[in-house]
Amino acid sequence: MIQIIKNANVLSESGEITVKHIIIENDKIKEIVDGNNDLSQWTDQTDMVLDAQNKLVTPGFIDMHVHLREPGFEHKETIETGTRSAVKGGYTTIASMPNTRPVTDNPGTVGLVKEKAKQAGYAKVLPYGAITVGELGQQLTDFKALKEAGVIGFTDDGVGVQSAQMMKDAMKKAALLNMPVIAHCEDNSLVEGAFFTEGEFTRKHGLKGIPNESEAIHVGRDILLAEATGVHYHVCHVSTEQSIRLIRQAKQLGIHVTAEVCPHHLLLSDEDIPGLDANWKMNPPLRSPRDVKACIEALEDGTIDIIVTDHAPHSAEEKARGIEAAPFGIVGFETAFPLLYTKFVLSGQWSLGMLVKRMTSDPAAVFGLEAGRLEPGAPADITIIDLNQEKVVDPEQFATKGRNTPFAGWKLKGWPVMTLVDGQVVWSEAAAHTTFTK
Repeated sequence: MIQIIKNANVLSESGEITVKHIIIENDKIKEIVDGNNDLSQWTDQTDMVLDAQNKLVTPGFIDMHVHLREPGFEHKETIETGTRSAVKGGYTTIASMPNTRPVTDNPGTVGLVKEKAKQAGYAKVLPYGAITVGELGQQLTDFKALKEAGVIGFTDDGVGVQSAQMMKDAMKKAALLNMPVIAHCEDNSLVEGAFFTEGEFTRKHGLKGIPNESEAIHVGRDILLAEATGVHYHVCHVSTEQSIRLIRQAKQLGIHVTAEVCPHHLLLSDEDIPGLDANWKMNPPLRSPRDVKACIEALEDGTIDIIVTDHAPHSAEEKARGIEAAPFGIVGFETAFPLLYTKFVLSGQWSLGMLVKRMTSDPAAVFGLEAGRLEPGAPADITIIDLNQEKVVDPEQFATKGRNTPFAGWKLKGWPVMTLVDGQVVWSEAAAHTTFTK
């Protein structure tokens, strides 16, 4: 089966945009030819020709930190609705966190997640396995069995591993299996009863704050443990200047540490929070403008390696319970690229190439994935983006079940309009409607 994407604006390694035709055979990219080339040699054997109409064509985005909620929390999201949302946002490969019910701490639950994702037929799902049974921090899971079941790494995301000895033992086991440990960094003794960062907003409202050191203490501890064990240690959703300082130093020392950041920690600070609205309640919380600046600079200089969404859908009823009772988290798939493109690329602060790299080839490199490349032999996981399309963020139009976002009403440019997974169009935006296909 031969398919062609013609008139594709493709980024070169130097950041230049050139017009190319992309030839796809079955699920792989077969050839990429200059846009001036005659396609007649392919037409007799071509099953489908897609005209990109000089829109930007990139490798499919990769998100290494998402919450699909299934099994156990299907009222928030299902694997089907989550992966539909992912491909609408241009994501073709996503890594799902294990804080489901039951927790993804055994091969059976891993198999369920993989099978549900296969049935849905949208984005590729790479499950994480839990570090501890039930994410309770008391007993390590069977890392070897989880690896054989197909997990991409080990994490207790949603809670920090409080015991240093437990984390060290986990890192030793993961290192022997050549698998990464992915850490949610949070010292529980410093955060209990707090919902926003310690700063202007909490002082104004008389609230207890979450201090920066609650994250950085675990980052520092785990870097030392990673040095001792030789494991690949990856820091989840970095949000503080102190954490960045520690990660930068660890990299300079040659310790195998990588890190990620979310769009909301690059775009918003606690000074932007309009009031006691749970759509602004997330973990880690929005930090100070100084921390935002540090996150941006760290992503720019490579201290932070990749961009993730931490897509965390909740029902409207849950988010309406008030600040204390509402769960942490916001959705992220469908707004990530246009948010960052509008804020950083259109302003001239970032190159388009840097943004695309942090969302494609860099996460692939960090986690050793085949994805993230637009070249012959690579999987035909492809995103087509209309850089000129301008829309207002409307949560009612989301494909995810979640409507929990602080970005409602933002006017943004640079929206994905078509996504292919293994050469198949799984989502496209027509003039008057959105189409999902399998």
